[in-house]
Amino acid sequence: MGWIIVCVIAASVLLSWWALPELRGGPVSWERRRRHGPAGQRRGLTLKGRFGSTSGAPRRAPSAAIALARKHWPYALGVVALLSAPPMLAWWLHDGRRVADFGVSHGTARNDQVAWLLQGEKLAPPPPLPPEVFATAEVEAVRPRLTDASRDWSLLDEDFRQRLLLVYRLMRERHGYEMVLIEGYRNPQRQAELLALGPHVTQAGPGASYHQHGLAADSAFLRDGVLVISEQDPWALEGYRLYGEIAESVGLTWGGRWKMRDYGHVELRSIHLGRRNQQ
Repeated sequence: MGWIIVCVIAASVLLSWWALPELRGGPVSWERRRRHGPAGQRRGLTLKGRFGSTSGAPRRAPSAAIALARKHWPYALGVVALLSAPPMLAWWLHDGRRVADFGVSHGTARNDQVAWLLQGEKLAPPPPLPPEVFATAEVEAVRPRLTDASRDWSLLDEDFRQRLLLVYRLMRERHGYEMVLIEGYRNPQRQAELLALGPHVTQAGPGASYHQHGLAADSAFLRDGVLVISEQDPWALEGYRLYGEIAESVGLTWGGRWKMRDYGHVELRSIHLGRRNQQ
């Protein structure tokens, strides 16, 4: 926001200098009057010519400024509009519903959650679920070979792990959804195997996914002891929407906004890994 304010002020000064000749010649003409004008003119710093007669009481600087604004009111109005732009823009962006980059519906939500992350409290991963939870026919139809996936929380980046655990906690406390990690770290061999299954599974080869760096995870929901993955379920689809909103509020990237949507996927972007956003 700071650079916007500087640009607006600079534009206002340049506009005033170009549009108002009085400002361009002002300092020189005032100095000449001070040195060579009559005594009364030196004392009152009156203005001649463009602002009318100097007879009577000396005209003060505020009166001269008002006369200048009246004479060139379109330019004065433009300068006022330019100077008003930064605070108006800041006020407009203050409403959390307009901060589209994070998808937060409440303006204070992101700040509260980031503040929590800075407190240093460490959340513990939930206990692992039985393998058979991930081996149902429904799960296999949506996520092939999920039984081979790693769900070891210790293989995830520490910062990413804490953010994801916070998302899980908020989903449970605020919305009643129980989240389940279905895949975290993914080694290059598994990435190659998933790539061979087709673009509907993944479009990223070995080394091109945040999963290989412990900075990505896929999650789903547990309902009555059954893993629910498919977004065709209205209950799950609403859960994914809330999940994406909370994940973005703590600084994670949500796959639900990609062209090939991956509603259960989140990742923590790293400048060291470029801008790859593959699954």
